[in-house]
Amino acid sequence: MIYKFRIILDAEEDVFRDLEVESGSSMEDFHNSIAQSFGFDGTEMASFYISNEEWEQGEEIALFDMSEGEDRVRLMSEVRLEDILNADRRNLIYVYDFLSMWTFYVELADISEKIDGNPYPNLMFAHGQLPDSPPTKSFESEFTGNPDFEDNGFELGSDDYGDFDFDENWN
Repeated sequence: MIYKFRIILDAEEDVFRDLEVESGSSMEDFHNSIAQSFGFDGTEMASFYISNEEWEQGEEIALFDMSEGEDRVRLMSEVRLEDILNADRRNLIYVYDFLSMWTFYVELADISEKIDGNPYPNLMFAHGQLPDSPPTKSFESEFTGNPDFEDNGFELGSDDYGDFDFDENWN
């Protein structure tokens, strides 16, 4: 089967690519196809995150295991597209270069039969140019504060720590 994807850069400008990929391809092959289609060299760390219809970030599928012996993550080289995507589960979030945080929304748009003679992966359509730097993200909290605490501009000075119950010379 052939999976047809739309990969959209999380930015104000419309920047996206439409790719056809064989359903049996590894997530690592898919990562390489996405990186090439946007002009990246593919040498930076990257991860896919399984997502729902509301684009909430779920389980990570990483390029390399950086967990240092803790809970092992799934690796792109070990997971095929058809293992995680189907007609009911169609969305992924793709993050390329964790220092720059290029973030993309990946949507499985269609599943079709393979056409003999067509090369895969296939970049079907490219729209927009990648900006020189990744779009800035604003990480705002929905937390509005503690209703029992009035913010009257109270700030702690160096002499105010005596009221807390800890040893200043703890080390």
